[in-house]
Amino acid sequence: MIREVEGRLAVEGVMTHDSARALLEAGTGALKPGATLFDLSSVTDVDSSGLAVIFGWQRAALAAGSSVHIANPPANLVSLAEMYGVSELLPVA
Repeated sequence: MIREVEGRLAVEGVMTHDSARALLEAGTGALKPGATLFDLSSVTDVDSSGLAVIFGWQRAALAAGSSVHIANPPANLVSLAEMYGVSELLPVA
C-alpha cells in the first residue's frame, strides 16, 4: 500500500513478488512533477522484486522528466542491492 503523508509517499507492508505489480502501478500513478520521495520505513519485508519496483518507478519518472528518491530503505533491500551490484543505482535520498 502507498499513501501520501506530508508530501512523501509512504510505502507500507511488503515489497515482494506477490505485491510487486500493484506497488509498481500505484507508485507510478502517484509520481509527481519534479521529484517524488518514497519513504520505505514501514516496509516489513522485501525481496529482489522490491529492487525491480524501485527501478520501475525510477524509469517511469525519468520518462516523465522527473526523479524518484527513496528514504529509509530496509537493511535487507540495501543488502540485496549490494549483492546484485546495483547499490549505486538506488536513488537514496
